[in-house]
Amino acid sequence: MEISGIISAIVIGIIIGVLGRLVVPGRQRIGLLLTIVVGIVAALIGSALAAAFDVADTKGVDWIEWLIQIGLAALGVAALDRSRARR
Repeated sequence: MEISGIISAIVIGIIIGVLGRLVVPGRQRIGLLLTIVVGIVAALIGSALAAAFDVADTKGVDWIEWLIQIGLAALGVAALDRSRARR
């Protein structure tokens, strides 16, 4: 992955994190910075999974890759929210 790919993953990760947070119902007890970090991690892992399943490079918008990334971000936000609720 080149530097431009990493920078775009960070920018897309911010968007993915916010969308993942919107998917999770209710109020989350995690901050915006942690949501962004979850989004970046979800974007990177989601891109790797999409490449592994050979759905990363399609003509036009990569909807399946976006759905994988948003789903991972939602899982990450929900998991962090649950871990914070137990404290």
